[in-house]
Amino acid sequence: MIADVLADATTRMDRAVEAAKEDFATVRTGRANPQLFQRLLVDYYGTPTPLQQLASLANPEARTLIVTPYDKSALKAIEDAIREMPNLGANPTNDGTLVRITMPELTQERRKEFVKLVRTKGEDAKVRLRGIRRQIKDDLDALRDEVGEDDIVRGEKELDALTKAHVDKIDEALKHKEAELLEV
Repeated sequence: MIADVLADATTRMDRAVEAAKEDFATVRTGRANPQLFQRLLVDYYGTPTPLQQLASLANPEARTLIVTPYDKSALKAIEDAIREMPNLGANPTNDGTLVRITMPELTQERRKEFVKLVRTKGEDAKVRLRGIRRQIKDDLDALRDEVGEDDIVRGEKELDALTKAHVDKIDEALKHKEAELLEV
């Protein structure tokens, strides 16, 4: 039973780490990256629709992205959604068949702001991990009547090691993203 609870903890913590990495990917660096638009929703006929369902994204140059919509009538909506996207700072241009996005060069001040933003996202991810840890610890405490005290203590130690390993993964991803942001 304890093994099942710990397996559940591992699965949930792995998902939290992946969500944190995806969240880090939405913060732009000096390069254009299609993952920046991973969570962008476009108002398509009154329905918020993910950009990946409406268009293909190409990255022909380091600071340029080309968005080619599958339906040309969505071109204006895609352009507006990109323009309204926070923390992007790019002005998309529409030539009638595709949207071209040229990313401006990041200033040192803007890079530092993005580092702060990524650190905040990292702390939020760690809080999610600790929340999962707390829930799993409660699940272990609920098993106290069914299994021995020694097994519960052993399970809690394994849970702490698991939590630390996942926090370290988030720290590593955070360190990698900070280095990417500060790279000129």
